[in-house]
Amino acid sequence: MNRRPLGRSEIVIEPLVLGGNVFGWTADEKQSFEILDAFLEEGFSAVDTAEGYPNWVEGNPPGMSETIIGNWMKARGNRDKVHLITKVNSAKHPGGLSHDGIKQSVEASLKRLQTDYIDIYFSHWPDPTTEIEETLSAYDMLVRAGKVRTIGASNYNRAQMEEALETSIVKSLPRYDVVQPLYNLYERQDFEELRRFLLENDVGAIVYYSLAAGFLTGKYRSAEDKEGRIRGLKMDRFLNDKGFRILAAMDEVAAETGATLAEIALAWLVAQPGVSAPIASATSVEQVRSLAKGVRLTLSDDAVARLNAAGA
Repeated sequence: MNRRPLGRSEIVIEPLVLGGNVFGWTADEKQSFEILDAFLEEGFSAVDTAEGYPNWVEGNPPGMSETIIGNWMKARGNRDKVHLITKVNSAKHPGGLSHDGIKQSVEASLKRLQTDYIDIYFSHWPDPTTEIEETLSAYDMLVRAGKVRTIGASNYNRAQMEEALETSIVKSLPRYDVVQPLYNLYERQDFEELRRFLLENDVGAIVYYSLAAGFLTGKYRSAEDKEGRIRGLKMDRFLNDKGFRILAAMDEVAAETGATLAEIALAWLVAQPGVSAPIASATSVEQVRSLAKGVRLTLSDDAVARLNAAGA
């Protein structure tokens, strides 16, 4: 397995991160345990969640995904085998990324996760009401206390990352060693605007929305395909000429390789400069096996070029 460092962090992960947004939503606790077990059996270790997952489900307590992962790690006794990723300010609570907000959130996350440390702690969304120095100072305390190993920034643009890096240097505070931007074959702008900064400053990238809410699996090819599906409501923006060009190119590569479209979408991401690993969710053991095949698939230069052109 090709293990990849996350920027200057000491953390090294395999080229696949399991998305925990479905735990407590489209996967109950029993299913979630099976998915997590299969993920580790495939040789992977990094699991991504957030304090806000999946708070959008009516009746869920805050951080249900974290609770399920914590229950799983306790039941399996495998905390030392997991690279645990979670996020603050995903629920967009009043504390945001202030010192007090982070302090309260990390303690709640640690309790739900039933652990005393988090491997990578992300600012899920920027907080325009809090100075970056205050945010990084709060993280500094957590790192010094051993509660957080590495920090990252999700959904930050280049200007925000530049400001954060400059502040960390001038104030001798921890820097964001990894980012979590949206990136897939269809939606490229957020990551590609960041890429040069990441490469020049040795910042890792764990990218999300890898399968474009399922569009890149190929199961949504018309308005009729959306009916009765939980994620079908998100498909309209992909059902256009650009989306159909991408699916056509993926179909060609699938015929050549024997891989599924989801596997091709992940293989394309792994081949992109600056990508440390994609995040992908699964609701069954079979899907976990397919995700593993995807990140282990090496596409030819010609296949990558055709996929690049289709979504340009």
